[in-house]
Amino acid sequence: MIDRYSREEISKLWELESKFKYYLEVELAVCKAYNKIGKIPDAALSEITAKASFSVERIDEIEKEVRHDVIAFLTNVNESVGKDYAKYIHMGLTSSDVIDTAFALQIKDSAKIIICDLEKLLAIIKKKAFENKNTLCIGRSHGVHAEIMTFGFKLLNWYDELERAKMTFENALDEILVGQISGPVGTYSNVPVEVEEIACNELGLKPAKISTQIISRDRHAKFLSALAIIASVIEQFATEIRHLQKTEVRELEEGFGANQKGSSAMPHKKNPVLCENLCGLARVVRSNMLAGFENINLWHERDISHSSAERIIFPDSLILVDFMLTRFINIMENLVIHKENMLKNSELYGGVIYSQKIMLKLVEKGYTREEAYKIVQTHAINALEGGNFKSELNNDPKVTEKLSKEDIEQCFESNEYLKNIDKIFERFI
Repeated sequence: MIDRYSREEISKLWELESKFKYYLEVELAVCKAYNKIGKIPDAALSEITAKASFSVERIDEIEKEVRHDVIAFLTNVNESVGKDYAKYIHMGLTSSDVIDTAFALQIKDSAKIIICDLEKLLAIIKKKAFENKNTLCIGRSHGVHAEIMTFGFKLLNWYDELERAKMTFENALDEILVGQISGPVGTYSNVPVEVEEIACNELGLKPAKISTQIISRDRHAKFLSALAIIASVIEQFATEIRHLQKTEVRELEEGFGANQKGSSAMPHKKNPVLCENLCGLARVVRSNMLAGFENINLWHERDISHSSAERIIFPDSLILVDFMLTRFINIMENLVIHKENMLKNSELYGGVIYSQKIMLKLVEKGYTREEAYKIVQTHAINALEGGNFKSELNNDPKVTEKLSKEDIEQCFESNEYLKNIDKIFERFI
């Protein structure tokens, strides 16, 4: 597992200082490539490697005059290496060769943090799933009680979804980790093809199969989509916790500190505020994804309409997803599980959730499906209106002439519903 980074560190990857460090890393990789093909002498490369540096303050000062951040960066780097070696910096390149290749490096390092988060959260969810493999709870469809299941089974579904989200993210990451050193419109007019291959290998990137003046933005849209999927999956988990923390349900609760307060007016309140925050942040990540899709459509071989948006949507999305994963890890680690309420809720209205078993048993004993359905539905609806499902069944001659009390009791056995739980869990061992 990759060592854990902090959110402060992922933020630093997107600060100006870091951006220009990545720029310099690309420029030095290109110089090394030129050296390998004999275009930069060993002594010159040694001097460039030793002296090349920059100052954000100086870059800002130059940019005020030239109004071009890459030119300002290059001017400052050239100052550091001196005029005898400045001629070797940025040979045959265009600005986007540096920008897009450096951008891939920023994404690469940020993704290490996201993958680490995902691995930690997956481990926590899986552990809690196996711990609660046999914790009885009610399954719901349309928000309405359906049939008995287990809380561990619910968590295993979460694990499966998040694992797929991780795979989607890694696939998108693989496609975006490409560099380009191909010149003004991507035709290598003033830079040898092998320079791109050598430089990208030095940087741990793949050379783009083809580029214009930029790397095509469908790759970036796919990556943002993968981040949006992670955010949306987290939102789904958070929404489930919010529903199950409702007072009338109270099957789950976010951890609540000893000195924590939920409301300025109502001392009894314990609100799922962390999960609510996550649901709100998922909307922001999805909105950023839409901007990424808009960036695919650029004029001819490039324009810079994508650039201004990417300076916001990429750092914001990566930092937000890191925050969301870290927050949800904390929620899962401190999740309060009310097993007794899960069991109590599954027994409401005299066990009305066992209606299908009763219906199937009546069909087995001779009723048509339509006849059995009508009998059982009548008692189920009466139970929901304040009756008791099991009691009504035991007092209905249409039922008792076909089913003994033992038959009815057997239909209310929860273990019958869970007979395949072990087999499902075996798939995740």
